[in-house]
Amino acid sequence: MARPPSRRPGHNRKAQYSLFASYVVAVTGAAVGLLLVVVAIFDPTGFAAIRTVTAEVTRPVSAGLKNMVSGVSSIDEVLAAYWRAGSQNVALRRQVEADRNRIIEAKGIVQENMRLKKLLKLVDTDRSEVVAARLIASSATSTRRFARLNAGSWQGVRPGMPVRAAEGLIGRVHSVTPNTAEVVLLTDGSSIVPVRRANDNVPAISTGLADGSIEIRALAAGRNPFKPGDLLVTSGIGGVYQPNIPVAVVVRIAGEIAYGVPLANPARVDAVVVERAFEDAVTRPETAAPTPAPAAPPTAP
Repeated sequence: MARPPSRRPGHNRKAQYSLFASYVVAVTGAAVGLLLVVVAIFDPTGFAAIRTVTAEVTRPVSAGLKNMVSGVSSIDEVLAAYWRAGSQNVALRRQVEADRNRIIEAKGIVQENMRLKKLLKLVDTDRSEVVAARLIASSATSTRRFARLNAGSWQGVRPGMPVRAAEGLIGRVHSVTPNTAEVVLLTDGSSIVPVRRANDNVPAISTGLADGSIEIRALAAGRNPFKPGDLLVTSGIGGVYQPNIPVAVVVRIAGEIAYGVPLANPARVDAVVVERAFEDAVTRPETAAPTPAPAAPPTAP
């Protein structure tokens, strides 16, 4: 049987001092532990005070060790998050783009609903309408300003009928086909509309200039009564356009002529209403109520 190795450090003084210090620490720890046990048994109040002082003294060390352990334990999570950061950023970017598209679509739907509600209110309050239609095309740069409706003679549209939107007057029907109609816009050079100023009924004539604006001339001779910001509406004279339809707003004055822009922009208007001419709407006979049938005479018993 082999002889067990000796625990003596030999002649190395450093090893001897280390061994002696370990013995001293072990004995001191045992003595302190025994002393604490005795104090806890015979003097609980003093032991509580010692425990409180020890907790306060070792609090910074405990907090530091706790933070160190937490940091070491979260290293794998940090590395995993850093590894997945690229793919997460791509996914978040795609989600933000999709949400932006949904927000844009929602705003468009809200604006469309507002326009349709205005048009529905217009149809409910105006009984002279023939059909509700949509503008499917309009000329923006041509010398002639026309728009096209997706309704025609089969839907009851006839040449000369006014066309209006919730924002104001669009123009009048020029020609029709079975399912489409050409509309002369207010800005066309051949478009002439009797108008008046909304606040004081000053009469005038509106004429298109084929450049997106209209010319307004007062019927009364003398000083130009208009100023920028004046709102013009139809006067009802001529029997084509019914009164009080918004037409344009004055933007510039040049001598005896005022220049304005239509309130209803065909490039931005979608839904419109085709109406009967004002004279036809006023003079057309009302539908007669059906005459009730006479009651049958009672039969004799």
